Amino acid sequence: MSADSASERAWVAKLREDAQQSPSAPRVPLWSGNALIGSVEPGLFAQALPPGAIGAQRWVEETLRGGSRGWQVHGELAATLALIANAMREGGFAHTWRNEQLAVGDDGGPVLASVERGVVRQLGITTHAVHLIGITPDGKHWVQQRSLTKPNDPGLWDTLMGGMVPASDTLAQSLERETWEEAGFRMDELRALERGGRITTRRPAGDHRAGYVVEHIDWFRCIVPLGVVPCNQDGEVAQFALMTPDELRNRLLDEHFTTEAALIFADAGVIAR
Repeated sequence: MSADSASERAWVAKLREDAQQSPSAPRVPLWSGNALIGSVEPGLFAQALPPGAIGAQRWVEETLRGGSRGWQVHGELAATLALIANAMREGGFAHTWRNEQLAVGDDGGPVLASVERGVVRQLGITTHAVHLIGITPDGKHWVQQRSLTKPNDPGLWDTLMGGMVPASDTLAQSLERETWEEAGFRMDELRALERGGRITTRRPAGDHRAGYVVEHIDWFRCIVPLGVVPCNQDGEVAQFALMTPDELRNRLLDEHFTTEAALIFADAGVIAR
């Protein structure tokens, strides 16, 4: 094994280790009925919710279950989560408000409700994202630089397309919609579309608002025909670039890409596994 290959393998190992981190502060379960829907820092609700929201048959109630202390959400789940989200927004405990609903469920189980995207990290709710790697017939990679005004990872480089899967979409619908909004491609313009895999990341959020990321990322790859050029539609991309595999590898190793994109490219074998 060459020194460069060993260095890349060590870099990938560290990347994957960093993507699986325990919370930076203690967290307790968040339940709805018998479903575990997320986690919160123990004192979050006492700080973020009005006093009348906490207690038996109110919005949330501190409870003990199976020896674990946590919080139970009462009432119709979507309605109560909306009340919680709005209170957190008013109190400055929410992240950037998106007016976008994400699915809520017991991880791996059925969808039970939806909640505003701006509070999913604080509530430790599992989210789903979709990414697309775009490769030209001669082996180059189309990548995007994220807008400098994005709330998360502004200015960093990313896969050709990457976005959250909202509650209103299936995975296939999100893939199609995000590919158009971010890259300006219709799916029939692309060739050899295939599913690449799924990665999961669990780590503290970088928003300093008691957040924890639990996210499943389904990624796909495709061939972008020569002469077909991405064109952003939603204002969330600063620019696109066509990189050779060596250029892409060097940018990855220099940490110019988001953690999610780096994990995906590592999974795809761009960096030595």
